[in-house]
Amino acid sequence: MGYWLVKSEPAEYSYDDLVAEGVGMWDGVRNYAARKHLRGMEVGDLVLFYHSRQGLEIVGIAEVMKSAYPDPTAEKGDWSAVDLKAIKRFSKAVSLKTIKATAALQDLALVRIGRLSVMPVDAAHFELLLEMGETSL
Repeated sequence: MGYWLVKSEPAEYSYDDLVAEGVGMWDGVRNYAARKHLRGMEVGDLVLFYHSRQGLEIVGIAEVMKSAYPDPTAEKGDWSAVDLKAIKRFSKAVSLKTIKATAALQDLALVRIGRLSVMPVDAAHFELLLEMGETSL
């Protein structure tokens, strides 16, 4: 099983929007590294949902329901989308400030490559973030 983190501005598409939608298409990614990560997602992988710009915190967990397929919003180029389903809201959101202050998370891509919108998360970091969010699956 793979673990990932996706970032979205809550004013554009929030975790609540994903919950309301049921299964949402994760589209609009226009960065080559993020595209590579989208294409690495498999059905059943778990995804941390991070609110960027406003909040700056991990707020929930989603699951990959459909692996990468051509992004229908792309007017040109070879871009991909995946389908995600909201699984569980964090009991306590985990802020970027807290993440950056946690020594065990210094290798997390969110800390090292902050602008990337889709990134892998290793299993140990995923479990620690769940614990910090007072959330279990």
